[in-house]
Amino acid sequence: MKKEKIAELRNYFYNQVVNDTIPFWVNNSIDYKYGGFLTYLDRKGDVLSTDKSMWVQGRAAWLFARMYNELEKKDEWLELSHHGIEFIKKYGFDADGRMFFTVTREGKPLRKRRYLFTETFAVIALAEYARASGDTEALTSAKNILELVLNYYRTKGSLPAKVYPETRQTRSLSMPMILINTIQVLRKSENDKRYNKLIDEFIEEIFTYFAKTVPGILLETVGSNGEFIDLPEGRCIDPGHTIETCWFIMEEGRIRNDKQLIIKVLPFLDSALELGWDNKYGGLFYYVDIRGKQAEPLEWDMKLWWPHNEAIYATFLAYHLTGKKKYLNWFQKILDWSLKHFPDKEYGEWFGYLHRDGTIALDFKGNNWKGPFHLPRQELNMYLLLLKLPGK
Repeated sequence: MKKEKIAELRNYFYNQVVNDTIPFWVNNSIDYKYGGFLTYLDRKGDVLSTDKSMWVQGRAAWLFARMYNELEKKDEWLELSHHGIEFIKKYGFDADGRMFFTVTREGKPLRKRRYLFTETFAVIALAEYARASGDTEALTSAKNILELVLNYYRTKGSLPAKVYPETRQTRSLSMPMILINTIQVLRKSENDKRYNKLIDEFIEEIFTYFAKTVPGILLETVGSNGEFIDLPEGRCIDPGHTIETCWFIMEEGRIRNDKQLIIKVLPFLDSALELGWDNKYGGLFYYVDIRGKQAEPLEWDMKLWWPHNEAIYATFLAYHLTGKKKYLNWFQKILDWSLKHFPDKEYGEWFGYLHRDGTIALDFKGNNWKGPFHLPRQELNMYLLLLKLPGK
């Protein structure tokens, strides 16, 4: 890649995250009355619902701390991270140490799910904030929550099962995937060798159970021993999830200078891109059936913002690590399609939910899942990676 193109991309991603994406959330989502962030916003940034997702509280608190740690020591970003952390600490936890999924604006509990994702987002928020502020109590809390998550995840029967385990036992890719990244964030705040071992454990779990049954494809749901489930659930993959998993593992290979780990995961990135790309309209499908059958989820052919965010960074990281032009071509193709359809040129940020042909399905900017996370993370990651490239 030429030096001029690198500079152009670097300036673009910096400008987007600093002058477009972050201001949208800073200007519209900060709840100065009750704390935390109001992220269920319409296209303009007006509040559609005052209920608060603890997923998004943790993600937002993490993002602002990471902006402070990696981009610029702006007091405003550190204060906003602290603003989110305080709300999480006050209202996020049930008596058993688990977290609520949603609460009211004031922090009263509304819903608690069996999944452990909310807790992992609290870990990265507390860990990143601890790295930014030096708050040892926040770091201790992050470590304690991780231990709770690991205990629940490793103890059979500690969480309600999705299906009767006596009839069918399954494994899901999502937990080892998210734990890799969670521990990567925590490791930046505390250089403990144990974290490398934990990451190794979950990478091995992915390759052992999700990557061997169907050659070249990373499955989303398998039997307890990695068996292929030839049903809609077992055949269905989320290309965005696979792509995100791949760049977490590639990132670990980059950090450790482990070229073999990078090489090992690239075929799964390749298959997710090939299976996920819509050759008729462009963009990445939300779900696909690996056997070419009709995917079961009703929203299978929608184009969501976050798989495209993950694919933009994953393909450019793959290009950076391998020098292979095919990844640069994928990067440019996905970036071009994304920038043609997702950005809101009038009010900023990205639309999150498009029809298959790229037209807008839902024009709101945030909800219980969409907030200041995937898009600004991708923009910041791209900018930081581009800083490493001198150009040819």
